[in-house]
Amino acid sequence: MSNPFEHRPLRVAIIGAGPAGVYAADILTKAEREFEVSIDLYEQHPAPYGLIRYGVAPDHPRIKGIVNALHKVLDRGDIRFIGDVTYGRDILLSDIRALYDAVIFATGANDDAALNIPGEDLEGSFGASRVVSWYDGHPDVPREWPLDAKEIAVIGNGNVALDVARVLSKHADDLLVTEIPENVYEGLKSSPVTDVHVFGRRGPAQIKFTPLELRELSHSRDVDIVLYPEDFEFDEASDEAIRSNNQVKTMVNTLTNWIVEEQDTGASRRLHLHFLQAPVEILGEDGKVVGLRMERQELQGDASVKGTGEFTDYPVQAVYRAIGYFGTPVPELGFDERRGVIPNEGGRVVDAEGAVVPGVYTTGWIKRGPVGLIGHTKGDALETIGNLLEDHTELVPASDPSEDAPLRLLNERGIEFTTWEGWLALDAHERALGAAASEAGEVQRERVKVVPREEMVDIARTADAPVH
Repeated sequence: MSNPFEHRPLRVAIIGAGPAGVYAADILTKAEREFEVSIDLYEQHPAPYGLIRYGVAPDHPRIKGIVNALHKVLDRGDIRFIGDVTYGRDILLSDIRALYDAVIFATGANDDAALNIPGEDLEGSFGASRVVSWYDGHPDVPREWPLDAKEIAVIGNGNVALDVARVLSKHADDLLVTEIPENVYEGLKSSPVTDVHVFGRRGPAQIKFTPLELRELSHSRDVDIVLYPEDFEFDEASDEAIRSNNQVKTMVNTLTNWIVEEQDTGASRRLHLHFLQAPVEILGEDGKVVGLRMERQELQGDASVKGTGEFTDYPVQAVYRAIGYFGTPVPELGFDERRGVIPNEGGRVVDAEGAVVPGVYTTGWIKRGPVGLIGHTKGDALETIGNLLEDHTELVPASDPSEDAPLRLLNERGIEFTTWEGWLALDAHERALGAAASEAGEVQRERVKVVPREEMVDIARTADAPVH
């Protein structure tokens, strides 16, 4: 078949400007090919970076490096950023098919996996992603968060669980060096919290966070780390993991060293790490959380666990489940309700009968589920882009592939989208807020996030020349 893109660029839309979308765009621009490509990167928020901006704790030391890498890709000028545009509302699949030859969905996984235990719907029971969005200044969550619990439970043994526990147990003044917005600082400052409990279902050798995340816990001022010797049980699989995996060995050594060290320094707050406990029920009175019932687990030799029938009730007034993210259905596409992904084969989207949907692709967590690190996201993108390029002669060419057609459509619909230049203006504004806060106080702040969507758009639009 002849190549329809001998005389014009292959037009590709990517939905989602988080790491998955940016990596896909970057890989496509650098891939070996005999034709040009033209890429538009759509984002539902006015700012780029997705989960890196709105899903990682503000005191996380690796944020800056990842953001810098994504910034370099988008700042080259060969990928067009179109922000504050929501797929399924502002622009539809029929629009994309008319304007582009192919589309890649990189919308991520933004919901929380459920515990499916009694009491999960009580007031005071939350999915961790919601509080993460709040303290990261997400424009679409309430400005205030209910921080009235003295004792808090976080269920999960991954990085998100540790992030939530660390932020909720820290003193607000110690977060002023980060980019947290003023409303988040005020909320955390008023928190009466004294104890945060983190519960893991398996043993210390099966934890899913990283050594860096674990070490960060010990850096919190006036927060004691509390461990329990009876939780340190190891089976044959645990011993093998410690011998063969340096990361596991490092974390187990760190935890066991903490056990023998003095734990009670008289700090005003305590962060408890519990292992081999599984949630059975969230306890409530008058519709509110008052406790959490956990069942002791025992290792079975292969790192799996089973319940012992021994139960403990912990008095807590808030429970956060951080057992994993879950994908959100994408309008006009199929959805695997069990795995929380768009059904696909190697990134090629398939329909309910398993047939490939021509020109429609996916990458990142909405492709494979919310597991793995940034490196896995790059591998996803490589596979998807490889298949897209392999398919290029069979794609249905867009009826209006001109680069100004999408902007005309958005303007006709009255959608005030933002651009890369607009993000640079917003970025500069947030940095200026940080500089002003630094001058006014004793803490140096690199930036202060702008939270309201309308304000973000107004700042960004001041840098955008009208598009006709």
